[in-house]
Amino acid sequence: MLDNIWKEMITAAQAVRKARKISDYIEAGAVSAAVLSATGAIYTGVCIDTCSTLGICAERNAIFNMITNGEQEITRVLAIMPDGKNGAPCGACRELMVQLMPYKYKEIEVLMDYDSERIVALGDLTPEWWIR
Repeated sequence: MLDNIWKEMITAAQAVRKARKISDYIEAGAVSAAVLSATGAIYTGVCIDTCSTLGICAERNAIFNMITNGEQEITRVLAIMPDGKNGAPCGACRELMVQLMPYKYKEIEVLMDYDSERIVALGDLTPEWWIR
């Protein structure tokens, strides 16, 4: 059974998930994410999609929010996709987490599916990264 912290993270991510068109070139909020820091704080972010490579995933946005607020260690991460379901972080998001926590990234818990309560370790999704 998912604990209350996962439920708080889902609620926080749902609160910022508001798909919208910002301009003719930018859309935001179709995907939202929440990360739990080692201190127990929850940080959120949304995807920002641009017509060029300047966009950012929701997970990285949430991680940058955490870093902006003076923290650097993640214990849990989740994303809510456009269909309202959860999903795995993309390669760029995984890469950031590996580089942020090269000796502990394998321990980060990822909520893959809220309904079935499926949680996996980032180390299982990213077993042999280039950082040792």
